[in-house]
Amino acid sequence: MSSADAAGTSAPLRKFRFAAGGEGNPDEGGARRFVKLAQKAEELGFDSFMIPDHLGNQVGPIAALGALAVATDKIRIGTAVLANNFRHPAVLAKDATTIDQISGGRLELGIGAGWLKEEYDKSGIAYESPAVRIEKLDESLTILDTLLRGQECNFQGKHYSVNGLQGSPRPRQGPRPPIAVGGGGPKLLTMAAKHADIISLVPSTTAEGKLKLSEITLEKSIERVETIRAAAGDRFDSIELNWTITTILISDDREQTAEMVIGALDNGFPPNMEADTRLSVEQILQSPYIAIGSFEEIAEQIRQVRAATTMSYVGVFPTQMDAFAPVVQLLAGE
Repeated sequence: MSSADAAGTSAPLRKFRFAAGGEGNPDEGGARRFVKLAQKAEELGFDSFMIPDHLGNQVGPIAALGALAVATDKIRIGTAVLANNFRHPAVLAKDATTIDQISGGRLELGIGAGWLKEEYDKSGIAYESPAVRIEKLDESLTILDTLLRGQECNFQGKHYSVNGLQGSPRPRQGPRPPIAVGGGGPKLLTMAAKHADIISLVPSTTAEGKLKLSEITLEKSIERVETIRAAAGDRFDSIELNWTITTILISDDREQTAEMVIGALDNGFPPNMEADTRLSVEQILQSPYIAIGSFEEIAEQIRQVRAATTMSYVGVFPTQMDAFAPVVQLLAGE
């Protein structure tokens, strides 16, 4: 199937890629266990391993990337995603190109506007309005695009000023390491469409950071893709689209398991989900963010998501790598 049948584009569908990442808690063995997780992801055939960026009980992403650069051989490494306000883009660019060199050109730099207010409050970092955070990310991406290429940056913006700074060291990848931007709202996705090589489609959350149940449907994913398409114009076909499966349930009865999921949601589980609507069994089974069934059925579900949305870069949490590995093998190379 061509993506002429998938959300209205004429370019061929991208091959699948698979990422593990999104949990950085260093408990039960410390940071060394985190390195072992990345090594295991490499052994299981995942294409990349991503580190989140939080100020709570987890590894520091920049230091961890340096460790992963020498502890792994082939798997791509990156961040999903850095909070822009935690680092100045000039400093981040130097760290990123250094890691790209050390890793032999395997870095994917993921960055977002930041969203978890509690971390900002506890650290004393100003938690600005969404509009300001998006403005700052927009400027950061402009600066990063220049410095990550090893070029001289001269930029005067509302939030950042860089004068005659040369990007150094030069990255191993050319023209620069790919930039990934994560987000779910239309303003952030529209901005990401101008800059990003990879866009991670994230369901919108409440002010408290809870995932909205209404945002995990296939229909909402298609809406987000169409927002990107409208903003990206001619460069849409060059953007790789990513999403992360949050729940994987291996089952020989998809419908019954979907009904169990609905029952759990009705009873307030999981606690990080805001049940702002009630989904049907069909909506649960079609959701890109919930994978239910046998390995073959989950693989087919993912094929259908790609056909409907053009999203092709699939993420899972490290705790679900083993459960998902047979699906990776079924879809590898497609």
